[in-house]
Amino acid sequence: MARWGVALLSAWTLLLSCAALWAEAPEPLPRAEIEARIMPPYALGDLAGGDLGTKGVYLLLNSGGAEIGYVFETGPLAPLPGFSGAPIDMLVMMDKAGLILDLQLLSQREPVFVSGLGEAPFREFLTQYPGLSITQSLVIGVPYGAGGAGSDLTYLDGVTKATASVRIAHESILAAALAVARDKMKGMKTQAPARPDPEIREELSWPDLVAQGIARSLVVSNAELDTAFAGTIWAEDDPEAKSDPEGAYLDLWLVDVGPPSVARATLSEETREELEHFLEVTPEAEPFLVMDAGRHGLVSADFVRNTAPDRLSAEQGGLPMGLRDADIWVELAEGPPETETAMILWADRRQGFDPLTEWTLKLQAVRRHGMFQPQIGDRHFTLDYVAPERFFIVPQGHKPLPAWAEAMHNRKPDLIVLAVGLVALLVLLGPLMNRFAAQRYFTRYRLVILALVVTFVGWWGQGQLSIVTVLAVLRALSGDGSLSVLLYDPFSLLIWAVAILGFFLWGRGLFCGWLCPFGAMQELMHHLGRGLRLPQIMPNARWDHRLKKLKYLMLAGLVFVAFAAPDYAEKAAEVEPFKTAVTVYFQRSWPYIAYAAGLLLLSMVLFKGFCRYLCPLGAVMAIGGLLRGRDWIKRREACGSPCQLCRVKCAYGAIRKTGEIQYDECFQCLDCVTIHDDPGQCVPLILAAKRGARNRQEEAA
Repeated sequence: MARWGVALLSAWTLLLSCAALWAEAPEPLPRAEIEARIMPPYALGDLAGGDLGTKGVYLLLNSGGAEIGYVFETGPLAPLPGFSGAPIDMLVMMDKAGLILDLQLLSQREPVFVSGLGEAPFREFLTQYPGLSITQSLVIGVPYGAGGAGSDLTYLDGVTKATASVRIAHESILAAALAVARDKMKGMKTQAPARPDPEIREELSWPDLVAQGIARSLVVSNAELDTAFAGTIWAEDDPEAKSDPEGAYLDLWLVDVGPPSVARATLSEETREELEHFLEVTPEAEPFLVMDAGRHGLVSADFVRNTAPDRLSAEQGGLPMGLRDADIWVELAEGPPETETAMILWADRRQGFDPLTEWTLKLQAVRRHGMFQPQIGDRHFTLDYVAPERFFIVPQGHKPLPAWAEAMHNRKPDLIVLAVGLVALLVLLGPLMNRFAAQRYFTRYRLVILALVVTFVGWWGQGQLSIVTVLAVLRALSGDGSLSVLLYDPFSLLIWAVAILGFFLWGRGLFCGWLCPFGAMQELMHHLGRGLRLPQIMPNARWDHRLKKLKYLMLAGLVFVAFAAPDYAEKAAEVEPFKTAVTVYFQRSWPYIAYAAGLLLLSMVLFKGFCRYLCPLGAVMAIGGLLRGRDWIKRREACGSPCQLCRVKCAYGAIRKTGEIQYDECFQCLDCVTIHDDPGQCVPLILAAKRGARNRQEEAA
C-alpha cells in the first residue's frame, strides 16, 4: 500500500509541474444543430475548405448570401480540458476581421457550474465577448507588468467563485479563434496596430522626407502607359499619350501625414488644423497625402468627395485595405512640389491596418474603346509604402503569459498572504510544536486559526480542496483529461503542495486538522455545541472502527463512477458538502443546503462526524499519510499501560489502547501533545513527580 502511495504521489507531482495536455477533441455537432443557432440576418454557409473544414468550421453568410466570416465550435478546435476532463464547447461566430459576432455555450461539465453556481453566471460571463475582436489583447482580471497598464488591453470580468473554469473557457475561445484566423484569414493581424506618437517633435524639410523614404514617388510616362496596353484593343485609344510619349501620365507622391512632424513638413497650418480636427473625430484613421502632377488625376470626374476613391485602392498582407477620402481641402506647406491634384486619404486601423507594415497603393489606368458602348480596359501601377517607426507608438502587445503565470499574478496578494500563513503554520506545528501546544490558551489560538481558515482560505480564497481534483488527477493519469486544469487555480494548488509536504512530516493531519475549511467549520460548531451543553454522541471503539471504513467505500465508489459513468461524476461528488458550504456560501437549492447544514449541526453532537466517517477526500489524505517518515508524537512506556488519558481525551479515536498513535486517523489537533508535556495532566509525569517528592522527603528524614 505504501509503495502504491509513493508511486501515485510521484506521478502526480511530476505531471503537475509539466502537464499541458489537451483532451480528446469532441466530434463537431451535426450541421442541423448549428444551423438552428444562427439567427438572421446571418445564415450558415458551406463547410470551409482545408483541414479546418473537417473540424466543423463553416462559412458565415449575410442576408445577401455573401461570405462575411466563419462559424465554429471551440471543442473540436481547442479541446482544453476542464475539471471534469471534458472540454468546454462553445459556438463562435466571427467575421473576417476577427470580430466576435456571437458566442453561445453548447456544453460544459465544470463541477462549479453543473450543480454549484449553475450555468447562469457562466453564460453571463460569455456575454462579454460579442463585439470584441481577437486583434485586441483580451485578459481576465487585473493588469500585470508594463504592458498591462496600456490602453491596448481589454479586461474581462471573471466569475469570483469559478476563476479557473472561466480561464479555461477564455483560453479555449482564443485558441479556437486564432486557429481559424491563422488558417482562413491569412494576413489578418492579431496585434494592435501602431499609431502616431503626438509627443514626437522633429524638424523636417521636404528634402528630408524624400531622402529618408518618408515621401515616396511613382512616375509613369505616357510611353510606359502605352507599353502596358500594347497588344490590346485599347493600344491606340489614348492620342495624348502618343503625341507626348515623354510626358508624365503619373507623377505621384505618397506621404503618411499621421505623425505631426511629417504633417508640419508637408501641409499648411490651416490644413493641419483641419486634419487634427478630423483625427479627433476619427481617432482610428491613418491619413495619407497623395499628390499627382501627371494626367492621371487620382480620381475620375465622377468621384464624390468623402467616399472611397474610384481610381485608387490598396492592400496589405494580401488582403484588400479600405481607403476613403477625408474631405479636406489640401494646401501644401513650402517645399513639396506643385501638383495638379492633392488629396488626403485615410485607412482604418480598426480593420487591421498597420502603418509600420508594408502596404501597396494601386493606381488604376482606364481606357475606353468604341463610341456608343465602349469597352473598358484597365491596367494597374503600384507603389509600396511603409511609415518610419520612430514616429509611432509601437504596442508591445499583450504577450500572453502561460495560464498558470497569469493566474498567479491575478491572485498575487492572496498568494502572498497564504504563503506567509502557511509558513507560520508549518513553523508552529514543526519546531515550535511543543511550545505552541503548551500555551495556556492553546485551544483559543487553535480556534482563531480555524476561523481564519474558514474565512480566508475558504470563503475568500476559495481554497477548499475537493475530491473532484483527485478524480481529475486520476482521469489524467489514465489518459482521459489533463492535469493542466490545476494550474488555473494557484491558490488551491499551493494548499495541495503544502498538504502533500505534510504527508511526509505528519501524515494527513496538517490538512485535515488545520487547513480544511469545512473541517474547521465542523470543529467550530462542535465547540458551540459544547458551549450549549448539548449531549455528545460518542460511538464505542467497535462502531468507531467500522464507521471509519465508510470513507474508503465512498472513495472507491466515486472512483468507479468517474471512470464507468463520468457524466454522473460531478453529481456523485456532491457527497462532499464543500461546494455548498464554502464555494457558494450556502446559496443553492434547499436539498444541498439541508445536507451541508445538517452535517454541521450533527457536528455539534458528533465531533467532526463527516471528516471521520464519510469524507472521501479524507480517505485520500489518509492514504497519502502512508508517506509519513516519522512518528512525530512522543510516547512514553507508560502510555497505554497503565495510562489511558490521551486515548480517552482523543476526540478522533486515533490512539489505540496500547498508547500507539494511529496516524491515518490523527488530525494533528495537538491535544495529546499538550497532555504529554503538561506535568499537571500527564499521569506518568504526575506519578514521577510524586515519587520524586516522596524520595526527597525520605532523604530529608
